[in-house]
Amino acid sequence: MSDTKIRIGTRGSQLALAQASEVRARLMAAHDLPEDAFSIDVISTSGDRILDRPLSEVGGKGLFTKEIEAALLDDRIDLAVHSSKDMATGLPDGLEISAFLPREDVRDVFIGRAAKTIAELPEGATIGSASLRRQAMLKRMRPDLDVIIFRGNVQTRLRKLEEGQADGTLLAMAGLNRMDMQHLATEILDPEVFPPAPGQGAICIESRIGDERVKRLVEAISDRPTTIALTAERAFLAELDGSCRTPIAAHARIAGDGTLSLHGVILTPDGSEMHETRREGVVEDAELIGRLAGRTVLEAAGPGFFDGWAG
Repeated sequence: MSDTKIRIGTRGSQLALAQASEVRARLMAAHDLPEDAFSIDVISTSGDRILDRPLSEVGGKGLFTKEIEAALLDDRIDLAVHSSKDMATGLPDGLEISAFLPREDVRDVFIGRAAKTIAELPEGATIGSASLRRQAMLKRMRPDLDVIIFRGNVQTRLRKLEEGQADGTLLAMAGLNRMDMQHLATEILDPEVFPPAPGQGAICIESRIGDERVKRLVEAISDRPTTIALTAERAFLAELDGSCRTPIAAHARIAGDGTLSLHGVILTPDGSEMHETRREGVVEDAELIGRLAGRTVLEAAGPGFFDGWAG
């Protein structure tokens, strides 16, 4: 390896820094490198700054990545660390996802102030969430609930909860685990009933196409099962042209016999209409499985399903 410091770009939240530190620790172990061989460079993104409007109104997933991707393209950083669920299916020219770390817990959790579970919430209780998927699924489960926008990082949303702005909120178990905050979860949701966002629980590394130094560096820590699962989930998302503007869930798993299965779901924002599919096949067909699943739910939903609200 070169003596030049390896520059890791990341958002500045506690969770983002934990993820960047995990990447650094894995790279140190894989290549026997000291901590000072790396720098963690914090880059402020539009998604971190714009907190007064839903993501669907101001640009969707790219708000959490575009400034970091610009730094990659300008050679101000060598690799970027992202939450995979924040990644759009189409990347800027010249960039690629070069590695996925082993996936963490995919499940969502409920954190309630008084009621410990969603079922125990009184009629008309207020739930805060920034995710259209979570909002739509909550409304489908409990149409009586008042679901409001909760923007901000994990700490901001927890503070809003403590201030009484809502009776509960939903977060990803993976994020709580990475920050050693899993004790805050009052209910862990079954992914068969409340499926996760495509890519949820997985950290990805983005880099410049053709940067062989970084490619050699990160391929040593890339996890094959996670890569296969996310290939299927992201293909499902791509077939639907999905973003933060669309309530979409997908969860791919590899069984003990090597079979890949995918559960894909689309909903209307109010949760009144839902279409889902389950497909399986060999891992080599991960992308095809995802695309076919996407076509299946689109056909079931019929023309115009996304019109007027997908943005």
